[in-house]
Parts: sequence; C-alpha cells; structure tokens
Amino acid sequence: MQYMTLNNGVKMPIVGFGVFQISPEETKQAVLDAIDAGYRLIDTAQVYKNEKEVGQAIAESGISREEFFITTKVWVGNYGYENCRASVLKSMEQMGLDYIDLVLLHQPFSDYYGAYNALEDLYEEGLVRAIGVSNFQPDRLTDICLFNRRIIPAINQVETNPFNAQYEAHANMEKNGVQIEAWAPFAEGKNNIFNNPTLVEIGEKHGKTSAQVIVRWLIDRSIIVLCKSVHK
Repeated sequence: MQYMTLNNGVKMPIVGFGVFQISPEETKQAVLDAIDAGYRLIDTAQVYKNEKEVGQAIAESGISREEFFITTKVWVGNYGYENCRASVLKSMEQMGLDYIDLVLLHQPFSDYYGAYNALEDLYEEGLVRAIGVSNFQPDRLTDICLFNRRIIPAINQVETNPFNAQYEAHANMEKNGVQIEAWAPFAEGKNNIFNNPTLVEIGEKHGKTSAQVIVRWLIDRSIIVLCKSVHK
C-alpha cells in the first residue's frame, strides 16, 4: 500500500474505500468485501447514515484497529463549536472507536469557524489524529488556513476526476500545505466515463481498464483516491 504523509506527519493510504450512497443494509458487507480486497482507508460521513455499519465491519474484520485509517465528516447541521464536538463524539460511539483518524467539515457553510475550532480541540486532546475540510473552494480554503486557525487543515476532499481535474484548486492546496483527496474519481459513472475514447485508448496500450487509468492518473498527481462499489 502506498501512503501519503499529511502535514502533521500522519501517514494515510493513497487509495481508500468510500461508502457514499451505500445503504445501511449494504454497508457492512461492502466494507468487509473492501477490507478483504486490501482497503484500509474507509471514508464515511454523518450524513451518509452508515457510520454504525462501518464500525461493525471494522470490528468483525479481525484486523487490528491500528491498521485502519477511518474518516468521517461533520454535517452542516452539526456546525458550531458545541454541536460539532458532540457530533464527533457521537460518531466515535456509533463506530465503536476510541479515536478517529481523520475528521472533515463536510461543506463550507453555516458556522464552520466554530466547528473547526471544535475539531482543533479534539485533535489536541488526541481523539482525532488529523482534521480537515471537504468541498472548500480555494478562497474558503485560504481563508481557513490564514485566519484565526491554530491548525492548518490536513486534507481538502473535493470532486476530482478527468471531467473536473481541479488543477488550480490543487495548486492552491499545495501552496497552503493541504493534501488533496478525490471524491467521485469516476464522476459517479456519468458521461459514460468508463467508455471514454481517450481513457479506453490509454488503457488498451497498457492492458488496463478505464477505471485503472483514472486511479493511476490521480495517484501520479499525488492525489488520495476514494473508490466505491457494492460488488466485490
């Protein structure tokens, strides 16, 4: 497994498994299948409503907790200092974890300053190993990096794929010392991406699928990639 070193020295797998749009009923088995396939980075969120099932899969896997890198995201409705703190502790309880490897603010709305302050305190208390943001445009990311923050976000998770390459946003993250992480690397299957002529042609040259081409393109740009499937 290849790892990326975050700005606080924590190592994070460069390829992970995301559980967005996986129903609670399907989540535990999907995560167990992902673990069996070699995934150790598992990405969920409060709004996905499947944190509990992610935790069940981790517990049932028989693999040491220290081998996993678990991410969740705080939903906008839980922003503000007190609400954010309470929601993260609830997420830990839901997943049956003593700590979470990475917690992100899901979107840059409402009182995300107060919410980020709560993440900073949870980090300093050792309950969270790294903190960051998701879906923050360059101006919002620069704002949170420069003004009234004690801790620079370790991650900014944004949609990144061949149809939304994020070159300018990526450069801004590098300038601010923030690691980019890609959600929807396959564009959620839209625009017939797996049959895209350019991707197919590249894949045929190397004996790879279009999906493999996309993952390699992202890894070669030092982007952490979140893949997802409910089929082993």
